[in-house]
Amino acid sequence: MATTTTATKTRKYHLMLVGAAGLIILLSLVRWISGQTDITSSGTFSAALMLAVPIGLAGLGGLWAERAGIVNIGLEGMMVLGTWFAGWAGYQWGATAALVAGLIAGAVGGLLHAIATVGFGVDHIISGVAINLLGPGITRFLSEVLYREGTPANKAGAGITSSPAITSQAPTVSLPVLSDGPDLLGKLENTHWLLISDVAGILRGVTHDVNVLVILAVLLLPLTFYVLWRTAFGLRLRSAGENPWAAESLGVPVYRMKYIATVISGAMAGLGGVFLVFISTKYVENQTGGRGFIGLAAMIFGNWRPGGLALGASLFGYADSLQLRSSTAITGFFLFGSILLLLWVVNRVRTHLASRLAPELAGPGAKEYTMLGVAVVGSIALFWLWLTVKALPNELVFVTPHVLTLLVLSVASQRLRPPAADGVRYRRGEQH
Repeated sequence: MATTTTATKTRKYHLMLVGAAGLIILLSLVRWISGQTDITSSGTFSAALMLAVPIGLAGLGGLWAERAGIVNIGLEGMMVLGTWFAGWAGYQWGATAALVAGLIAGAVGGLLHAIATVGFGVDHIISGVAINLLGPGITRFLSEVLYREGTPANKAGAGITSSPAITSQAPTVSLPVLSDGPDLLGKLENTHWLLISDVAGILRGVTHDVNVLVILAVLLLPLTFYVLWRTAFGLRLRSAGENPWAAESLGVPVYRMKYIATVISGAMAGLGGVFLVFISTKYVENQTGGRGFIGLAAMIFGNWRPGGLALGASLFGYADSLQLRSSTAITGFFLFGSILLLLWVVNRVRTHLASRLAPELAGPGAKEYTMLGVAVVGSIALFWLWLTVKALPNELVFVTPHVLTLLVLSVASQRLRPPAADGVRYRRGEQH
């Protein structure tokens, strides 16, 4: 049994590596055919890494809470708290103070959510909406009090909708020789050779001038996996989200687990807000831009697992960075989507042919044929759009990450398995 489980996991990792290699090859082809170098440039992937981190941290916050059975749609409000307090502390005491202040502010938001949902049994959605309203309201009030005209902060460059610039940034690191100094990856990228320059651009983007805090944030993903799936504490926390009544009967302190998970959730979201401040070098009102909700979508896309969450955050971060760097390169998504749909159709047709050769396998039904037809039409439509549309209007470019969120969720919803007691009101001693 252990050998079979190990073999299954090994095969799964191999498939993931093959899938990642296939996506890189596809991106390279799209870049080569379209002539849009920004699709795989190091600048795009460097920006994608920075933009994926806040989304990933928000999603990680959602993962901690929901694994303990607490639905946290208040991530956006907690991120807002993190941005304001990071900007306020950062302009006075620097990057370290910004990091600590944003983390604590987000944790306080998580604590409020825990008190409402765990302590008083308030509906999780209602409490989350309240946090999302409370966060912007509190920060606007604080801005008007502390950044109004005549205050020291205002003279330092603050306004009602922004803070002064933070006084220091976290250090950055690069890989010696490969992405710094001789910069071999940069030279390969500039050759624009098919696949080789694309791989070099991707590697350089994630290894050149990388903020140390980005590295620490990325390390939180395997750390979360280890704590939740490889420790007794993580088992107790997850049991509170699967069946809190059974966990209670075994002596698990369910209330405590839910409180801890929700406070950590808020801290992660606040940390995501801190990174937005580091990107813009100051707090700006509404700078979260719905990333708390996108982080929640990335978590759902990842099926409440850190690995899938990282993939979803990377996808959204890449779309965000591409629309910021080039409005014309966004049209490459049309060709990318067209080829992906075509490959899916080819795979389904191949499976159908295999089922005809093997009678014991069920062939496609009417629903399958309908999906194939829609996919073929969609592939043709996207290819036509790529041929005819040279550049998207700025309004459409801006909403690309959000449209992508909806599309990804519509696909991911076919295979989701949330914690069994996610969002369920728990009262000690009550029977479910």
